Amino acid sequence: MLYQSTRGAAAPLDFRSVTMAGLAPDGGLYLPQSWPEFTADQIAALAGCDYAETAARVLAPFVGDSLSMEELRALTRTAYGRFSHEAVVPMVQLDGRHWLMELFHGPTLAFKDIALQLLGLLFERFLRGTETNLTIVGATSGDTGSAAIDAVAGRQQVSIFMLHPQGRVSDVQRRQMTTVIADNVHNIAIDGSFDDAQAMVKRMFADQQVTSSITLSAVNSINWARLAAQVVYYFYTAVRLGAPHRPVAYSVPTGNFGDVFAGYVAQRMGLPIARLIVATNINDILHRALSTGDYSAGTVVPTATPSMDIQVSSNFERLLFDLGGRNGSAIAAQMAGFEASKAMQLTNAQRQGAANLFTSARIDQDMMAQSIRWAWDAAGELIDPHTAVGLAAARSDDLDPAIPMVTLATAHPAKFQDAVERSTGRRPALPARVGSLFEREERYTSLPGDYAAVRDFVLANSCR
Repeated sequence: MLYQSTRGAAAPLDFRSVTMAGLAPDGGLYLPQSWPEFTADQIAALAGCDYAETAARVLAPFVGDSLSMEELRALTRTAYGRFSHEAVVPMVQLDGRHWLMELFHGPTLAFKDIALQLLGLLFERFLRGTETNLTIVGATSGDTGSAAIDAVAGRQQVSIFMLHPQGRVSDVQRRQMTTVIADNVHNIAIDGSFDDAQAMVKRMFADQQVTSSITLSAVNSINWARLAAQVVYYFYTAVRLGAPHRPVAYSVPTGNFGDVFAGYVAQRMGLPIARLIVATNINDILHRALSTGDYSAGTVVPTATPSMDIQVSSNFERLLFDLGGRNGSAIAAQMAGFEASKAMQLTNAQRQGAANLFTSARIDQDMMAQSIRWAWDAAGELIDPHTAVGLAAARSDDLDPAIPMVTLATAHPAKFQDAVERSTGRRPALPARVGSLFEREERYTSLPGDYAAVRDFVLANSCR
C-alpha cells in the first residue's frame, strides 16, 4: 500500500512514512493510491470479532508491509485495553430507529482517544531502534489536544506541542491538556481561533527553517494513520446492526471533516452506508459547500460546541481530490485559490459525487439545546452539545425509517457540564477515572497569534 498527496507533487510513501510525516511536503494530504475493498463475506466475518480484532482486520490493508499482522494485533490490543467499556465503542438505542455510537470511553472522554491511543503506539513502534527524535505539532479545538497528550506524554524520543485558541475551549477540555505535567508536553494558548492555530501548524510543515532543524509529525486528522483508525468504528457498529445484509446511516457532528471522511472511506471499502449526514453548527462552511457548492470561509463564531467552531475544514480536501478524479495539480490550484481568497466553488463533479452519499444540516444553538432535552426526556440519556448537533440533524433527516440511523456521540456529557445542565437541569458528573481534574496544577504558555512567535517557541523547546 502506497500513499499519494492530494496536491500531486510529493513522492509516494508507505504507511510507516506517512504516519511519521503527517502532512505532505507539497502541502497536500496523503491518501491511499487505491481503496482496499472488503467482500460481503469479509464484512460478515467481523460479527464475531471484538473491537481490537476488528481494528486489526480493517487496518491491515492500509498498513501493508509496515507491520506484520501479529504486530498490528498487539498494538490494537494495547491501544484499546485502556477503555472503560469492554466493547470500546458501545451503542445505545434511543427509539425504534435512532442509535448513539458512544465514542467517549477512552482516557480523555472523547472520540479522539480511539485513534490517538493507537497513533501514540505507532509512533513509538516506528521510532524504536532509530536515533530520530520526533516533534509533534498540533492544533486543537478542544478534544484532539488532550487525547494526543495522553497518548504520548512521557514517551521517549517524542515532544508534543499543542496549540489551542485561548478562552475558546471548555474548562474540562483545557485542564485535560494543561494538567498533564511531563517534560515532553508543551501546551500553547494562542490569541486567535482554531483556524489560526491550524494554519500555523500547516505553515510549520512547509517552513524549511523548521523542517531542516527538527523531524515534524502531526496528530491532527491531517495524519492519515489517525483517520484510518477512525474507519474501524463504522465497520464495528454497522456489522452489529446487520451489515453487510442491511444498510446503515450515520449522522456525524462535524468540524474538520475527518470523522465523517472516515465514514466515506468505509463506504468506499464496501461497507453498505446509505447516508452520511454532515451536521454542523452555525459555523456552517461544510453545510454551504455540500448544499450549494459554496466553500467560503466566514468569521468563526464561538458557540457551546467549540470543537465545531471551524471555518476551514482540512480533510475536505481529501474528499474533493477523490471526487474530482484524483487530479493533484487541479486540487493544488483549487486549494491555492481558496487559501488566497478564502472562497471557492466546488466543481460539478465534486458536487454530484458528494450528493451520492452526503447530506448536511445546520443546527443552531436552540436546536442543539432542544436535542439535548429530547435525548434526556425521551430516552434518559445525557448527551454533550456536539452529539446533540448530530442527533438534531439525524432526527430531521428524511431517509427511509427502516434504515438504522446512528449518531456519533463524540464526547462525554461531563466535558460540557454547563450546557447540559442548562438544557436538562441535571449536571453530569465527571467519571471517577478522570480523577481530581480541577485540583491539579495547570501549565501552559500564552503566545500571540503570530506564526514567528510560535515557530520560535517550538524550535527552542524541541528535543533533537
